[in-house]
Formats: sequence, C-alpha cells, structure tokens
Amino acid sequence: MKLQFMGAAKEVTGSKHLITTKKGLKILLDCGMYQGKGLETDAMNRDLGFNPAEIDYLILSHAHIDHSGLIPYIHKLGFNGTVLCTPATRDLCAIMLADAGRIQESDTHTFNKKRKAQGLEPVEPIYTEADAQACMQCFISVPYHKKFNIEGEVTVEFFDAGHILGSACVYLEVKEGRRIIKLGFTGDIGRYDKKILKDPEPFPQVDYLIMESTYGDRLHTTLDTAEQELLMAVLDTCTKKKGKLIIPSFAIGRAQEIIYALDRLVHQRLLPDIDVFVDSPLSISATNIMKLHEECFNDDIKEFMEKDKDPFGFERLQYIQSVEASKALNVRNKTCIIISASGMMEAGRVKHHIANNIENPKTTILCVGYCEPTTLGAKIMRGDKTVSIFGRPYTVRCDLRRIESFSGHGDYNEMMRYIGCQSQSKLRRLFLVHGEAETQQHFADTLEEAGWKDVHIADFREEVELK
Repeated sequence: MKLQFMGAAKEVTGSKHLITTKKGLKILLDCGMYQGKGLETDAMNRDLGFNPAEIDYLILSHAHIDHSGLIPYIHKLGFNGTVLCTPATRDLCAIMLADAGRIQESDTHTFNKKRKAQGLEPVEPIYTEADAQACMQCFISVPYHKKFNIEGEVTVEFFDAGHILGSACVYLEVKEGRRIIKLGFTGDIGRYDKKILKDPEPFPQVDYLIMESTYGDRLHTTLDTAEQELLMAVLDTCTKKKGKLIIPSFAIGRAQEIIYALDRLVHQRLLPDIDVFVDSPLSISATNIMKLHEECFNDDIKEFMEKDKDPFGFERLQYIQSVEASKALNVRNKTCIIISASGMMEAGRVKHHIANNIENPKTTILCVGYCEPTTLGAKIMRGDKTVSIFGRPYTVRCDLRRIESFSGHGDYNEMMRYIGCQSQSKLRRLFLVHGEAETQQHFADTLEEAGWKDVHIADFREEVELK
C-alpha cells in the first residue's frame, strides 16, 4: 500500500495522511486545516492535493481544527464517505466545525469589504456553518478498543492518546494478499499524570508508525508546578497590581484544565475572592460535552468529584455567552481573570481583550500553550515591542507570563515513554510528522540515540510504499 503525507509535514498544522491500498481503497488519516500563516493559509487549505470524491473513509484522531477542520470543505467538494472517530470526538466536532464555519463566514465578509474598496471581486469562504452541519451526517462513532471492519480489507481500532477528550491513536491492520500490514498513527500524544484525562495508553505492535513531534525538543515542568505558577500569576496580577489576568486558551481541553485548576485552588481556599470569566461560547459548549464523557476521566478527578460534583464551576466563575457581556469586560475597571479563545491569540474574543488591555502595565497576558511562530501570540510572547491587532499598531506594555506545562502535548521524554510499548526490532520504520523542522530533527536524533532505527522526517506530499 502507499502512504502520502498531504499535510503537517515539517509543519505543526494541517494534519492529513493518505493511504491507498493495493485494491484501490483510499483512507485519509485526519483532515486538518492549516492555521496561523495569514493570507498564505487560505491557499494552502484550498489546495488539497487529492480529489475528495475519491476518498472512501476518513479516520479522525481527534477534534482539534488542525486535525479535523477541513472535513466540511472536502464534503462540500464531493466527499461522501464515512468519518470514523470516537464518540467524544464526534460530539466535539459538531460544535467545533460549526464554529469554524462561522469564523470563515465572518472573516470572509470583512475581507470582502476591503476587496470591494480596492475594486476586486469578492471571494467565497472555504466553507460555511451550513457546510459544517451537513458533513456531520458522515460521522460514525467507534468506542475505544472496538474493532471496525472496512470492506473486509482493513480493521480500525482506537486507543486513548490522552491529548484531549476523545483523542485517539489509530491502529490499522491492512490485508495485502496473505500478510497483514500493521500501521499506527499516534495523532497528538498527551501527557502523563494529568488532572482530568486518562494517561496515553499502549497500543499493539505495528510495522510502521506515523508519530507527532510537536514538542520533540522540549521538557515540561510537572502539572503540580503549573497549578502553583497559575496561583502566583493570579496573586501578582490581581492582588498586587489590581489588574486583569488574561489567559488566551484553546477552547477544547486547555480551557477546562485552567477552570479545573482554579476550582481546585478555590477548594483549597487559596484563590483570592476574584471574579473569573470564561468568555468563549465554544469553551462553554466544550465544557458541557466534557461533562457527558466521564468515561475519559481519570481516577483523580473522579475522586475529587465525590467532594465537588461540578469541577468546572464555582461561585465567582461566570460563563459569558453574549457579545454585549463580552464587550462589557473591556470597560470593566475591577480586577478579574478572563479565560478566552483562541489560544494563539489569532482570532476570537480574546483578541479584543488583548487589544483593549495590552498597553496597560497592570495587565498580565498568561500564555498556557503552543503558539505557531507566525501568530500574534508568538509575536507577543517572544517580546516584540509593537504588534498589529486588527490592522492597528499596539505597544506591548503589559506583563507577560508563560506556563508550558499545561500543554496537551507530551514533551520528548513523554513521547519516548509512549512508544515504549513498541519493539525496536519489530518496528520497520518511524515517520515523524506534525512538528517544526528543527524540532523534528532534534527528536529524530534523540530517538536514534535511544536505539530506534529508520526514523524518517516526512516531506510534504512525499509518497512511500509500505510493504
């Protein structure tokens, strides 16, 4: 069979990997959107490199937009196959893809105003909210550890990857004549000893493995340290400076971890009496979905829930839905904590909060996750003195903090631990995807030093034969 890397090759977004069996069955692993490259992103997302109508099955590792975000687009262009994913992933995609469609429509509307002023023809959004809703008819939920047979030729099984709710490592067995080729796709690998989700679990021995490498050159601090760092950020900003603590956060996973950490601090009577606002409708919907999938929770949070039935709610916590209430936070003079999407500060309500507060020395922006190098978040956190927001220059006068240990991605030690379930002598080839080129090279060197053989960094659109 053939394997072709259609995205996330020496990149951290746009995950897409195409399998073509000897009998001609076409299976796409993930269908992610490229994010964070400005105008270049649109062209990259529209140029798929394959005919969507020819795809028979799409196997989705998890719901993050850089892995799922182009499903409405390929459906719009003729894909009418089956999307296989875990039940939690399906529930999250129902809200996340619709949200992405609304953003596409809004961004295109704004962009077209500028084009009209320049005498240019309008452009169409990659897809709309209606397109996102329409593609959900293709989804079939498959629980962890339940084998799904594809046309008697391929079996699919999901194993918990511990990255976000419903995230999975994909294990495939592909029949070719008398032999079976075993292929693994890690999706995004989570961390161990987290506060909410279960640890990444072992998966069966494979012949070939496609592995993510986002943090292939970094080590995280412990999650217990993260909670203390969060408390210090609250005390320094809200108690000492009487300012606003703005936490840009991914709506899925990261936001819930921050809310739960604050809930735990309240339970320990360590958090000052401060208003906390979750200003992200998507985060609110994701939190409600998380409450429906306790099968993904670890024993620690289940034990905590015996004392606190709602680990995502406390007295001073308010979930903000309306635009009016969100705008009111910008003119609010009282100290508070604002948790808002997006995590890379590129879009969403958090961008407005940053624009209104970035020049205030009392404000702190607390980054709790990865920012792609070209994004607003990366520019702010690397120390740029002036940044452009909504086309206007702003001077960065606020304090900046970073807590990387809240990351949903395992560091290189955790990723090494994760593939410890595989035999080095039986794994024929290991393909690295989903990482920046320098980071991937560091991780490849680390893997080879540890005894892993034939570690290959995938190139964009590269095609390999798996025998």
